[in-house]
This record gives sequence, C-alpha cells and structure tokens, in this order.
Amino acid sequence: MDNYSVYTDQQLTETLRKGDQRAFAEIYNRYHALLFIHADSRLKNHDESGDIIQDVFAHLWEKREELNIDNLVGYLYKSVRNRIFNLIKHKKVITGYLEWFSLPDINQQEFADHLIREKQFSAMITAEIEALPPRERQVFELRRFENLSNKEVASRLDISEATAADYMKKAVKTLKPRIGLILFFAFNHFNSL
Repeated sequence: MDNYSVYTDQQLTETLRKGDQRAFAEIYNRYHALLFIHADSRLKNHDESGDIIQDVFAHLWEKREELNIDNLVGYLYKSVRNRIFNLIKHKKVITGYLEWFSLPDINQQEFADHLIREKQFSAMITAEIEALPPRERQVFELRRFENLSNKEVASRLDISEATAADYMKKAVKTLKPRIGLILFFAFNHFNSL
C-alpha cells in the first residue's frame, strides 16, 4: 500500500485525476485545517467556513477527471477565496432586501415593482450573454460563473490559453456597452421611485 503522505501535491493531483479516493483523503487531510482557518479568519463564522470548505472539496472530487492544475494549494485557496466573495456578495444582497423590506413606510406596490423590474433587467442581461457567439459565450460563462482561469477554460474547451483570453476579451467588448445601457436604465428607473 502506498504512503500518500510522502506524495507531492502534483503526484496527488495526478492520482486524484484517476479517481483514487486515498489521494483525495490525503489532500483533504493535508489542507482542510489550513483552508478552514483561512476562511474563518475572513468570515468569522465557523458554520459558513465549514460549508465553504466542504463545497471546495466536494467540487474538487466532482471535477477530479478534468483537473489541469499545476499548483494544488493555489487552486484550493483560490476556490475558497471565490466562494467567500460569492457568499459576501450574496449576504449584501439579502441584507439590502431585508433592510428595504423592514422600512416602516414602504409601499408594497413599489417593492413588488422593484422585484419585477429587477427580474426583467436580469433576464435582459442573460439574453445579452446568450446572444454572444457560442464559443465566446462558453468562455465568458466559464470565466464569470465558474470562476475558471484562462488556462482552465482552455483545458476544458480544448483550445489554447491565448484563444480563451481572446474570446473573453471579445465577449466583454460586446457585452460592456449593452449591459451598461441596461444598467443605466435600471439605475435611472430606481432613482425615480
């Protein structure tokens, strides 16, 4: 039986890619506590930190066959960081809604109108993303929604890293004026309420 504790991160990653559960267990044992401390130092919440670490390792196992990473610890820290950012962003949105909803003189019709308009603007932005050429859309969605690097996108789509970067630039160049216009109208509408 192999002693996985002497494996390098690169060896563990290669073994994990083949579905080896003992390699996964070694990665977990090696980095779980450090990642938890890192998350908890930012969030100050043991439950949320634990959930994030669990998500990171679940994602690592689910995507093990697609892994193409040179720096395992860097990949894990980046995954934790991205999930922390997403959680904080989500909390701010929820807090904003709760604060707005708890205002004493809130007009329920205005609140309902706001939610409807927000859904409409969200649908408009989604439509703009879906209108991109297929490859640009794929790259954009992988970069923005799955937080993958150009290198990871290139590996997943079997294209060069430079091509992935080029597609991303084109997508942003196309979307920026269109989404900017949508947000301009949204901002002006909500300020007029």
